[in-house]
Amino acid sequence: MSRKIIVLDTTLRDGEQVPGAKLNVYQKLEIAKQLKRLNVDIIEAGFPASSEGDFRAVQEIVRSVGDTVSITALARAVKKDIDAVHESIKLAQNPLIHIVLGTSNIHVEKKFNRSKDAVLEMGVEAVKYAKTLLPNVQYSTEDASRSDFEYLWSTIEAVVKAGATMINVPDTVGFAVPEEYGELIRKLNERLKNLDDRVILSVHCHNDLGMATANTLSAVRNGADKVEVTINGLGERAGNTSLEEVVMALKVRESFYGGYTDIRTQELLKSSRLVSHLTGLDVQVNKAITGENAFAHSSGIHQDGLLKDKNVYEIMSPEEVGADSMEMILTARSGRHAFRNAVEKMGFEAGEGEAFEALFAKFLALADAKKEVYDHDVFYLVADQNDIGSGETQLYALDSFQVVSNDTFPTASVQLKKGAEIIKGSAVGDGPIDALYGVIKSLVGLDVDLNDYKISSLSRGKEAIGRVNLRVSCGGRTYTGRAMDTDIVKASANAFLNAINAILLDNAKDEPS
Repeated sequence: MSRKIIVLDTTLRDGEQVPGAKLNVYQKLEIAKQLKRLNVDIIEAGFPASSEGDFRAVQEIVRSVGDTVSITALARAVKKDIDAVHESIKLAQNPLIHIVLGTSNIHVEKKFNRSKDAVLEMGVEAVKYAKTLLPNVQYSTEDASRSDFEYLWSTIEAVVKAGATMINVPDTVGFAVPEEYGELIRKLNERLKNLDDRVILSVHCHNDLGMATANTLSAVRNGADKVEVTINGLGERAGNTSLEEVVMALKVRESFYGGYTDIRTQELLKSSRLVSHLTGLDVQVNKAITGENAFAHSSGIHQDGLLKDKNVYEIMSPEEVGADSMEMILTARSGRHAFRNAVEKMGFEAGEGEAFEALFAKFLALADAKKEVYDHDVFYLVADQNDIGSGETQLYALDSFQVVSNDTFPTASVQLKKGAEIIKGSAVGDGPIDALYGVIKSLVGLDVDLNDYKISSLSRGKEAIGRVNLRVSCGGRTYTGRAMDTDIVKASANAFLNAINAILLDNAKDEPS
């Protein structure tokens, strides 16, 4: 029997605690609106008692999305914090006060310098006071995974009797391992259901040992009703449990975990990119679900298997998370099957026997030299092999460029080759890359919109290689462009041209022969 798992997103509270990830109120609103589109059940909007700015931000989030999404905010077990939460969220349709207080020996003795009974009583009084303000109160037993079990249970029992409607069991410092954390949740769930089966059991895991997602899923399998997660796994130190990983694990392995969420998974990639853009924190390329390479394949064995049947190497489709269809990166490791597929996708005949082997040998030589081979490279290989004349599709190549960056008129001058033709021009933009792309667009005569642009370093030192990845849209379709170079401006130009050439090749396929 599959049960609904409640998803609380704490990107705007715990996620924002990452150094360098501070968001202004307008950025927080953009993320909150996307979380609404993602269909999370609860948004933890901030820590209102921490500053006047955070208080106002929580209020604005309530006004913006609180009509359909439950809103909560964090409070310590003190009256002024609880009042701040209540005042900031009370206009939401379904507000929730979230109180946190430690239960581990080290928190009780070192952080509070009080007896266990005194700390427990603090929690009880905080819950009783919160219940006079709102009906829904969550109590978090901070550092639960390092707490004495019987004291942890005594605290939970006492705050439930005081009126808590949700109990959250955090692995605050990422100390737990899946087997013991799952067992902890099983024991607590068993006692909690006997005490009051209306109370929701929740988990909040950190990733210090890289096990946040595994611990969260183990908790769900052992009875947890609710998960606290963040977009891209943002959070203190090594981060929190990643929303996208938990949601897709529950979707792909629903029969194993016995749970599902109401998350609109097609919004996952958009959510990831928005948070990455606004915080300035990149997602690692091999990040599960939303990483740049999550659905990219360069191994020849993998590419061969995927071309025969996607299920050979894909357990979920890219479209399920809002990504484009699977991407095959042509490298020297790509096999004959993948290369033939790339050629035939352009509408060419790859040939057979010696003719194909000669073409494949040229491809391998080019791949060794360039590391990654793009559509226009394949086009020129085939054109040269088959002696295709100038009447066929002509693609663009960068011949030379100059970019001037200044505060007044950033300017770019570009010279392109198109077959035997040389075309050149200049443009002014808001910045050097804007100017560069402006002149290229004017030279190729295509109405292209830049949707996404990202630079990453593939190496270190003086000769570091920069890689540019971008997405553009043209005629209602989306295209990607990639390029690598020690000169990041040149890589930017070539990535844009690679996307332009992909558009031209696509248009050529659509034209009647």
